Amino acid sequence: MKARLGRLAADYGMLGVLLALCAVLSLLTVAEQYPNGREAVRDLGPRLGDLAAASYVLVVARDNADDREFVSGIQEALQRTRARQVFLAVGEPSDARRTIERMVDAGTPPELLVCNHFTAEWPLLRDLAGISAKLANTRVVQPRPHRWPVFLKRDNLLNIANQIVVIATIAIGMTLVIITGGIDLSVGSLIALSAVVASVLIRRWGGEQAGPAALIAGSLGGIAACAVIGLFNGLTVTALGIPPFIVTLGMMLVASGLAFILCAGQSVYQVPAAYTWLGRGATAGIPNAVGLMLLLYGIAHLVMTRTVFGRQLYAAGGNRDAARLSGVRVNRLLVAVYTICGALAGLGGVITASQLKSGSPTYGQMYELYVIAAVVVGGASLSGGQGKVLGTLIGACIIAVIQNGMNLRGVEPYTQKVVLGLVILGAVFLDTLKKRKP
Repeated sequence: MKARLGRLAADYGMLGVLLALCAVLSLLTVAEQYPNGREAVRDLGPRLGDLAAASYVLVVARDNADDREFVSGIQEALQRTRARQVFLAVGEPSDARRTIERMVDAGTPPELLVCNHFTAEWPLLRDLAGISAKLANTRVVQPRPHRWPVFLKRDNLLNIANQIVVIATIAIGMTLVIITGGIDLSVGSLIALSAVVASVLIRRWGGEQAGPAALIAGSLGGIAACAVIGLFNGLTVTALGIPPFIVTLGMMLVASGLAFILCAGQSVYQVPAAYTWLGRGATAGIPNAVGLMLLLYGIAHLVMTRTVFGRQLYAAGGNRDAARLSGVRVNRLLVAVYTICGALAGLGGVITASQLKSGSPTYGQMYELYVIAAVVVGGASLSGGQGKVLGTLIGACIIAVIQNGMNLRGVEPYTQKVVLGLVILGAVFLDTLKKRKP
């Protein structure tokens, strides 16, 4: 039992670091929060029964998704009150002024203004008497503020999830490569190549009018192109014995150059709005890209822990000669691993193109470093034979949380690079210490 707990601590000890980071950032980002949308309706709803009695009510909101949801909910709540008539002013402060002036001219000056925090701060609503003396007694109500960590807000957590999805997806393949003792520096450029290939194919097969079949075929084309490059990496490493660092460094430049050539150095925007389904869409409140990422991690975890392929990976990474003598076809295994890594980088490119609704040869810059960092921080050893895909997911989350926390605290981008570099060095240092233990 003690040995099992020790192994779990070694494999997933960084989970504690992630939870500690989340706790610290939650404490550091506690701030006054002003509810909007349905949350604001839940706060104001019970108070409207008394406030809206026998009143002409004006609901003031901006023209955006959250405010429209706020207006819809307030209208439903007011229908259950004794409000005589409900008016709406949705848009800019000038729209609200015109609505108020019309109500005053019609002899129905608003007795109650229902706002959210943002519209309640408009100067014209702070000086209603300046519009008309009939508004001197008009009441303005808004949701009550509360203190809550900005880090734990739903929008921020979803932002973190969307930020890590590409890095974490590619990191699955990088984990396999690093477990075998290799490295793949080409994945950042493969993101750009895949996004460009997919976008160019979609443009050729219908552009903004392309149907689902063209979108799927174009995306598969981008993934396949990257898988072929991954296959080339694997064959070069195994057949010619060239170090993976050199092979993938060269292919990083080749893939980047191909991406620029295919689109003539220009971004490709001629893709339909439906293409954003994967990158921006959501199902049951979960972003589609995040759901796909979690599915891939579940599959990868089962493969690494329950299949012969997974056991052979660790064997080849721990001692390649011993694995070969044990009957493992090491070269074939390495080719498969680099091909998978290339294909997943291609998938990352498709997700990026879907998120940004375009393909560009500049996508994925520096991503190879973030991907390697996620794998190393997650507990994988750069010398091979050690690592877990779930640990990689934790590592990706740690990096995303650190970056998000620094953004929330207003840390400059160049300082963020220093911090990220120190995090990587710290992870490698810990891995070295573990190997030196008797």
